[in-house]
Amino acid sequence: MADVLPDEAEILLAEESVMAHLATCSDGRPHVAPVWYHYDDGTVSILTGGRKLDNIRENPRVAVSIQKDTAGSAEWKVTMLGTATVVEDAEEALKAAERINPRYGADTDAYPENTLIRIDVGSGTFMRY
Repeated sequence: MADVLPDEAEILLAEESVMAHLATCSDGRPHVAPVWYHYDDGTVSILTGGRKLDNIRENPRVAVSIQKDTAGSAEWKVTMLGTATVVEDAEEALKAAERINPRYGADTDAYPENTLIRIDVGSGTFMRY
């Protein structure tokens, strides 16, 4: 995977437990929703369902925005554009849940109805405030 983000951004994405905002497209309009994520070497993994999943099945082009704030002061942000793939494999979804859910204080088996989405990041930006 080609480096699309600086090393510092990749470390922050892998270590920080902050919310991501996933932007999908619905009827030619943006749909943005908060999601939990796991980042590893140019790939964002999320577990989701509902409208976000339906939107990705129709149009796999997505954007992800992640920002770290402390006491109302922004510290850093990462924005990424990529292509999402729906992974219809229960074992892979469980492995993703083992990485994602505990990071946000949830049990591994929470939300078993969610489907794994992998986003291959094509471009991204990073900024410290």
